[in-house]
Amino acid sequence: MNFVNVFWLFLSACFFVAFCAHKLAQRLPRRHVTGRAHLAFQDLIRYGKTKQRVQRDVRVRAHEIPKRWFWHFYTVSVLWNGLLLALYLSFSFQQRALPAWLTGLIDIVADAPAGRVPQLSTLLVLVLLCGHSARRLLECLLVSVFSDGALHFMQYAFGMFYYVALGLTVLTADRLGDGTGPLRSQLAWFHGAGALLFFGASVMQHQATVQLAGLRKGKTGTVETLAHVLPRGGWFELVSCPHYLAELLIYVGLSLAVGGLSLTWWLVVLYVLFNQGLAAQLCHDLYASKYEGYPRHRKAFIPFVL
Repeated sequence: MNFVNVFWLFLSACFFVAFCAHKLAQRLPRRHVTGRAHLAFQDLIRYGKTKQRVQRDVRVRAHEIPKRWFWHFYTVSVLWNGLLLALYLSFSFQQRALPAWLTGLIDIVADAPAGRVPQLSTLLVLVLLCGHSARRLLECLLVSVFSDGALHFMQYAFGMFYYVALGLTVLTADRLGDGTGPLRSQLAWFHGAGALLFFGASVMQHQATVQLAGLRKGKTGTVETLAHVLPRGGWFELVSCPHYLAELLIYVGLSLAVGGLSLTWWLVVLYVLFNQGLAAQLCHDLYASKYEGYPRHRKAFIPFVL
């Protein structure tokens, strides 16, 4: 198992342990959930509205980042992965070798010889990833209405690093590919299936984002409140966080687009499952405790399951 697989497996394990620890903490007596270690743990795994009830130390608050700075993550992704896409397009259609600094960086995380033939799957995933990041950036800037929620500074640092690592993962998986010949000859059914799932999940996520923003806007589109309002209708009738479910489906689509047989990409999907599952569970718990008569059939993340 190469370094990049170990990296994503490690992240998956961390968020799985965090999810289990959170569920366990809910069953412990109150005296065990008020210590500094527990509060530090809750502060680290929560952000935005789910963090507001956590009693944070003044020194910790001084280093918090506004949640509205989410757009920084997607800006980094658009710039970095856009650069990788441009370089890969040049490699694919103009037969220009990837720059030495990039191949050297990939060598650090990939234990495989450099691929000589451009991979259609790699090109497609880079295009989809750039499109996803650009859409999320525009949603953060033009659609979402952020309250005074905060991020832990470590969450912010991780978010800035995440999309850089993701772009490198795309090119690392390329080195493990077996595609040969012109790009057109590599076209297969799974490219269409992956792209179709990706676009469907993207529409689902956008609709949920618009719906959440609409809860804070009036009929004229102006912001009227920053309070948290119980969402209803659509996918919100089945799960508390359909936008997190859509994120998972987006990554499943990317995994299908590379053939569905890449261990690396399924480890990425596993990470997204536990990461988004934890975030969704925290939101679900908040909704259930805040709103009387919260629908008992509504799950946190995956309809009828979780």
